[in-house]
Amino acid sequence: MKNKILVLCFSVLTLAGCSDYLDIRPEGTVPSLGMDYTKSENIFKPVSAAYASMRPSEVHAFNYICMFEIPSDDADKGSTPEDNPEAKELDTFTFGSNNGLISGLWEGYYNVVSAANNAIGQMPLFEANMMTEANKLYTRQCQAEAKVIRAYAYFNLVRAFGYVPIVDTVMTSEQLASIHQSTPAQVYQFIENDLKEAIPLLPASYSKAYAGRITTYTAMALKAKAHMYHASIENAQANWDSVASLTDRIMASGRYALLDDFRSVFSVDQENSKESLFEIQSSSLGASSGDNYPYVIYAYVQGPRNNEPSNMQGWGFKTPSTALIKFFTDRGETVRAATTFLYRGTKTPEGDSIKTKCPNPVYNGKVYTPSSYNKWNYNGYGFDHNVRILRYSEVLLMFAEAKLQGATTGNASGQTALSAINEVRRRVKLTELNSVTLQDVYDERRAELALEENRYFDLIRTGRAQSILGSKGFVAPKHNLFPIPNAQMQLNSNLIQNTGY
Repeated sequence: MKNKILVLCFSVLTLAGCSDYLDIRPEGTVPSLGMDYTKSENIFKPVSAAYASMRPSEVHAFNYICMFEIPSDDADKGSTPEDNPEAKELDTFTFGSNNGLISGLWEGYYNVVSAANNAIGQMPLFEANMMTEANKLYTRQCQAEAKVIRAYAYFNLVRAFGYVPIVDTVMTSEQLASIHQSTPAQVYQFIENDLKEAIPLLPASYSKAYAGRITTYTAMALKAKAHMYHASIENAQANWDSVASLTDRIMASGRYALLDDFRSVFSVDQENSKESLFEIQSSSLGASSGDNYPYVIYAYVQGPRNNEPSNMQGWGFKTPSTALIKFFTDRGETVRAATTFLYRGTKTPEGDSIKTKCPNPVYNGKVYTPSSYNKWNYNGYGFDHNVRILRYSEVLLMFAEAKLQGATTGNASGQTALSAINEVRRRVKLTELNSVTLQDVYDERRAELALEENRYFDLIRTGRAQSILGSKGFVAPKHNLFPIPNAQMQLNSNLIQNTGY
């Protein structure tokens, strides 16, 4: 599974200089790679660098889990009580604009935007120098990939911060320091426009060697999810119609299906499977040591703390909450519970022990990686574990929600809201429903997507955050958004702080 795209991402970062590439000012520019635009083999390199920009911890590991899941009712901070006070602030809603995790995520995602903008800007230079129509078409396809990456970065930025600057080209430091914020509605429109332009240019699939690259269906699923969130703030019916239409096209394509075994969805062997529409690729490339390998530490920061042997331990953050465990128990969940919860004092089906000395009673089982894959000579837990971003089960549940919200479009697949949710339930051996409500869909999303960085923003977009998270310290509307980082306010005097901070 660990394929050419990862090797290319690694090689491009090496060419660019890893520190030069990643340690750039927020919303800053990517340095020139000294590219020869006459060589077709160079076309993918700027896009590869954009993929690589999604691997740092600020983007898809520690900052990501601390902001996108730990504030929810499904997760606790984990680790030990004194470990990482800034993560504790996010768990208890005592954070402010100086929280370093919030600042780091802002910078990380604007680095993704910068890398995507760099790739988008370089593709016309390649196209002008290509001699064949096939190569010219490939430059447009690669530009579309970069637009999806940029759209994904803005989707996470707008959910986190709401009012963010739209940077759609390479800018000077002076320009960046004077740019104004856009409204959430404007950001969603920008996201949707990028995806609308990308969808017809992207391929339906790639060969196995390039598994994990963005396809037209990746863009459709992301566009549907963006419309689902956009519906909560503006022009709801048109957005729900779009959600239904896009998810219906994915279902009708016949290219995707649920894996029979829920546990296998999160295994290394089934990465980029028929259920996957988008994953952040992670690999140690089979190495046991060294620097700058293209792995993501998403799984590592959630691995069982103080476990033995060393390749079966991590930092122990983002542990399942008692509320989530009770929710599963009350629903009679057994199949999903066995995968989602990794209890101390137990042994996995693969034969790995979770020692009783681990400080937390339970860990995230969805990032469990058997010791046979963890070959790094010190720790290395989960270095070969991809981050699941969009799965087919979520496509089914988005479709069901859109139909229940009144969408009249999306009838080619033959699915209904009821049949879609029951397809998800059948896989995990739950009794099929005879009728379906929005609350049923919300509950199914919670169970199916637990600990996958969806619950917190689901509660906010559906207006349930105050009632469910109030006991943790959530106060609406203040905590509907995170604060604009103070460091950014100092860099750009035109930025306006979010309400309540």
